Formats: sequence, C-alpha cells, structure tokens
Amino acid sequence: MRLPTRFPILVGSCIAAVAAGCHRGEPPHERAAPTPSATAPQPAPAPAPAPSSATVQLPSGRTIADVAAKVTPSVVNVFSERQVHRGESAPFLTDPFFQYFFGAPRATQRAPQRERSLGSGVIVSSDGIILTNNHVVENAETIKVALKDGRDLEAKLVGTDPQSDVAVLRVDQKQLPAIEIADSAKTRIGDLVLAIGNPFGIGQTVTMGIISAVGRANMGITDYEDFIQTDAAINPGNSGGALVDMDGKLVGINTAIASQTGGYQGIGFAIPSNMAMQVETAILHDGKVTRGWLGVAAQDVTSDLARAMDLTPHHGVLVSDVTRGSPAATAGIQRGDVITAIDGAAIRDAGQLRTLIALAGKNKRVAVQLERHGKPMTLQATLSEAPTGRQAQAQAQVEDGVLSGLAVQPLDRALRDRLRLPDDVEGIVVTGVDRSAGAAALLRPGDVILEVNRQPVATVDAFRDAARGARDRALLLVVRNGVTLYVTLSR
Repeated sequence: MRLPTRFPILVGSCIAAVAAGCHRGEPPHERAAPTPSATAPQPAPAPAPAPSSATVQLPSGRTIADVAAKVTPSVVNVFSERQVHRGESAPFLTDPFFQYFFGAPRATQRAPQRERSLGSGVIVSSDGIILTNNHVVENAETIKVALKDGRDLEAKLVGTDPQSDVAVLRVDQKQLPAIEIADSAKTRIGDLVLAIGNPFGIGQTVTMGIISAVGRANMGITDYEDFIQTDAAINPGNSGGALVDMDGKLVGINTAIASQTGGYQGIGFAIPSNMAMQVETAILHDGKVTRGWLGVAAQDVTSDLARAMDLTPHHGVLVSDVTRGSPAATAGIQRGDVITAIDGAAIRDAGQLRTLIALAGKNKRVAVQLERHGKPMTLQATLSEAPTGRQAQAQAQVEDGVLSGLAVQPLDRALRDRLRLPDDVEGIVVTGVDRSAGAAALLRPGDVILEVNRQPVATVDAFRDAARGARDRALLLVVRNGVTLYVTLSR
C-alpha cells in the first residue's frame, strides 16, 4: 500500500547539518537544588520507591526496563562527515540517471564546507561489525561511532547496498556487546517492540510501540522493500538504530518515517533483520550483494483485473511478460499466469515477489506455485543473477532501424517515483539518445515510451521486438513531463 502523497516518506531519518551547526547533543541543564539552611529541620530520607503497579512484567519475568538495559549497549551513535560546497546540489541531482533529465549540476566556486550527519548503528558481532543505513554514511569521508560506555571509535566502511539501504561498518575493537538476532519472519502484528537510536542528536533514546504491519512494499523508499511498520516513536537521527522484541533480540533496522512535519507521526519503517543480515553476510563474504532473478514482469491482481481476465485467484501477481531465455522462460512460466506462492510463501503483491526472489540469490532452485486458466500447478525454476542497471541498459541498446541510437531500461519503482508516474502507466524509459543517429534525436532522456506502431511495449523485450520491425518509420506513444503525446519518426 502506498501512503497518500500528503504523507511524504522521509528516508534520511538521520540528521545532516553544514559546518559547525551540528553537534552531539547534551542533556538539558538541570537547576541546582537550593542548599538547605543549617537551622532548618532536615526531612527524613525518603524510602526507596516501591515497584509501580504500572510496571509491565513480561512472561519471562523481566520488565521492559530489563529489556532496555540488555540491548542499549549494543546500539551506537554514528557520526559521519564529508566535504561539500556552498550551493552544492541536493544529493539526488548528482545521480547519473537524474542528470539525463536535467544535465549535470553547475559547478560552484564557493569555498568548501564540512557536512556532518548523525545517525545510529547496531553492533551485530562482538569483533566490531556494525550495521547502519547506507544513507547515514553515504559519501562519508570520516565515520565515528560512540558507544554507550562513552568510548568514541573510528569506523571503516566495509561496504554498502544502496538498493536495500544497508551499510556495514567495522571498528578495531573486540569483545563488544553484540545484539542477539531474531527471526524477523516470525514477527506478528501487535508484538511489542522497542526502538533505540539517537533522535535529533540528543543522545541514546528508547521508545516503545507495537508492530503495526509487516511486508510493507511499494513505498518508493528503496529498490527492495519488505518493511516492518511500527508506531514506536522514530525521529531524525534514529536511522540505522535497532528495533528489538521483548526478548531483547533485533527484529529490524530503523530506516524511514512517513510524516507531514518531519517528525514522528506514528508511522515508522524498519528493514527486517533477516534481510539486513543477508546483506551483511554478502558484503563480508563477497564484497557485494548478488540478487536472484526470475525474469518476469508482474503486476498486482486487482478485483477489476480478476473479473476482466476471469482469474480464479484474487491474490498473487499476474505475469504480464516473460523475458526470453530467463529462468522463468526455462521453467515454463507464461504470460497470463498468476503466481500465488514461492516455496510455499504466499505472494501478496509484485513488490514482495521481487524482493523475495532477489533475497533468494542466484542459483537458488525455487518452487513457483501458480494458476493457469484456473488450474493450480507448481513449476521449478533455478534463479540466475539479477542484471545490473548498466547491463539492462546495454541489452536495450537499439542499433538498427529508425529507433537506432536509443538506450532504454525498464520502468521500475524507483524510476516511476522519480518521474512521478502513476501505477497504471506501463512502458520503458529512454535513458540515452545518440544525437547523431537522426530521427531518434526527437526523443529525450526521461521520455516513457508506451507504444511503438500501436503495439504496447511494457518490457524491454517487447520494445526490442517492436524496434526491429520499425525500419524506416515509427509512430510512438510517449509520456513526457506528465503529458501523453504521439511522436513520429522517419528516415
């Protein structure tokens, strides 16, 4: 489910400031108690407070305070710093794809400054491995972490995975208080959780709430989403911190909030611990994250779509296209199939399918449960490695015909959000144009091609087939800057 546009998603619930305007928070000053008069009668010492009747005792016999005391030493404050220039463009403007649309940011001659960011991190291994969010340490030149016991340590960035917003840090220290890891797949709506981090840089803070939802996808926050939603208070600076259960085990890495104000409004998102630990293992062992790929284009099954196509299941995802030579094609998956489960795990939407397949990894053999013309069946598919954006772009380079000189790529969730396209727009995105190619120069990077010669092109393969047939003339249906128009090309 996507949130209404009036609730912006704030991925960067870390704090960033320029120059000296961002410092570690200090507790507010307390007013000193007046010194008692020597002649005034002294009150008797107050007895130790009795346990409050409001204290919540857990089935284990511990209290919530016991859980907090157990886990807070495993959560650190993260301080990163990088050099920027006055007037430097926002980070997304330096993204290569964004530059296709608006050109490279103009250089500035102003003096450089230091930008400091505050966030949080979680010690997951006693020999110095710390998990945080990629956006907390992105482009950082120096990173420091502050432990609960007061130690400040230099941290080295081992690796990052921007597609899931996970980063792995290492500090040269042993016998650190590592947190225990929970199986996040077992979290249930209504479970009590604690969120621990460094909100607004004021220092380590513990808040409590429940699991509000699980499996949140299609939020436009990261490329691969399977978020745990919580109402535990999360604010800027909590990014990278811990979401823990009542056993004191890590169930998620706090990442983003949905807010009208920039502060807590009851909707926070955490990366499940299972996903975060898979990313950590891949980075430590291979230096990168290799994701699985099935090779299907899929869309959610709505009630209208189910009626129009006479689909039996009203859940799962509809296969709208199958890439030739892909694991899906080899397994026998066809356009029009409805995938209902992978290895027995029910599929709710296309975002969940993409994330589940990606996390399974290459060479994993999976059972794909689907329905075809109302009949259930199970097919076996061996996943391959997901093509990178660069590989996908190279595969979509047009070399012949009137469309030669174009480079395109699929319209994924990140591009859809960047171009502000509604979910019902299906097409491919122009990412490059060779201006010397002739007719194709009428197109622009950022154009979304919906049709070629009246044929829908919702996938790169469909566009490639249409491009081969467009030798000397092509009629294109294009979305440009939110406006749909026809473009004719000829040579």
